[in-house]
Amino acid sequence: MPNDPILTLLQQQVGCYQRLAKLAQTQHDHVQSGRTEDLLSVLSKRQELLDQIADLEQSIGPAKKRWPEYLEELSQETRTDAQKYLDQTRALLEEITTADRNDALVLQQRKLNLGREIQQASSARRINRAYATAAYGTRPSSLDLQR
Repeated sequence: MPNDPILTLLQQQVGCYQRLAKLAQTQHDHVQSGRTEDLLSVLSKRQELLDQIADLEQSIGPAKKRWPEYLEELSQETRTDAQKYLDQTRALLEEITTADRNDALVLQQRKLNLGREIQQASSARRINRAYATAAYGTRPSSLDLQR
């Protein structure tokens, strides 16, 4: 059964995951360098691939649910290929998930650092105001509200 449609779909799915892994690496580069616009572009491309993978999964899903029985229906060579594609998909998915987790940690750390910087700037402003008030006193209002 060399022309098995599920085998063809599994092969296409592996190709999608390979492209997704490359985009994950590009995403990592953009996260590291802080290129937000480029990162958004990569995320858009990733979403397109994820949509393709979801469509493929709709067709492959029934065979995966009965994977041992499905494999028994195939010739030895085709069975080996099918299992190889499934294993490649799992390995790529793990690689992508790990990369995404690492990028999320980097972005979370940046967010915390930015929050700290904002808090420090706000504190510095309060200290400067307090110092100015202590050094020069409060300035009388230039508006005469009594009139």
